[in-house]
Amino acid sequence: MKLLVTGAAGFIGHALAQKLCARGDEVVGIDNLNQYYDVGLKRARLAQLDDYPNFHFVRMDIADADELQGLFAQHGFERVLNMAAQAGVRYSLQNPRAYIDSNLVGFGNLLECCRNHATEHLVYASSSSVYGANRNMPFSTADNVDHPISLYAATKKANELMAHSYSHLYGIPSTGLRFFTVYGPWGRPDMSPILFADAIMQGKPIKLFNEGRHRRDFTYIDDIVAGVIACLDRVPEGNPDWSGMHPDPASSSAPWRIYNIGRGEPVDLVRYIELMEQALGRTTTRELLPAQPGDVEDTYADIASLTADTGYQPTVSIERGLQLFAAWYMDHYRKK
Repeated sequence: MKLLVTGAAGFIGHALAQKLCARGDEVVGIDNLNQYYDVGLKRARLAQLDDYPNFHFVRMDIADADELQGLFAQHGFERVLNMAAQAGVRYSLQNPRAYIDSNLVGFGNLLECCRNHATEHLVYASSSSVYGANRNMPFSTADNVDHPISLYAATKKANELMAHSYSHLYGIPSTGLRFFTVYGPWGRPDMSPILFADAIMQGKPIKLFNEGRHRRDFTYIDDIVAGVIACLDRVPEGNPDWSGMHPDPASSSAPWRIYNIGRGEPVDLVRYIELMEQALGRTTTRELLPAQPGDVEDTYADIASLTADTGYQPTVSIERGLQLFAAWYMDHYRKK
């Protein structure tokens, strides 16, 4: 297939583009290479794709409607995977405009392009953060998600609603994927794995917000990519059993679906750090801090519907995943 992957220099986007190219798809990747974090890391990810003649990179911002429309007109993408977004819960408290431009304006531009160019299927990144103030565990796509506690989460919830309206009005098949705490090689330096690894290797205290009383459904990058591709290959249709009298929040009479992608096994944050210390062969101290605004206390994915519809089954244990991450971290940062 001829595919567009947005956010191709990002953590998930680059891993996804690699796997799609390896299986023989023709992939155009776009990214604006913004300076939210180290652009050098983004360029190093893109360099991993240099070996694939079926990958073509274009530096572009999805917030630029005219450039995006021109790209669609030139390539005639069959399917689109939107991994581009302004990420980060805490940063949304400092720079809300970045989230409006990328996550709302940019996503709206993509929907318009899909409408104007008869895209077969739009798959897009949502987030477990949409569960917000919900305390029902495990988080289920049948749960209400009307109480986000960060602007980042609100924009992801908005993406799901925007996609539904386009699926309903124009018949564009769309699948939204709520990712749960993705980690692994080539991860973002503002996320906990690299922050913790840096502290461990430098002998500095690890900062634990909410005094470390968190559980996270850590999901290894390879499992995430496998789930995304399984969804990409399954174009949704309208749910014939959907009823407006008893609406299912995860499906519709339109060709629209929402899934969780996680491991389905939450891990205590303190245990996660202990396993990372073992993988890196060093230990350090903890600095216990109050909870941060916008942080969800626990995450735990109910992945039953994704497994039933696609056969998705995560395979990488937290122990194995952290060993693989630690090996990459030591190699990559030693070379810098």
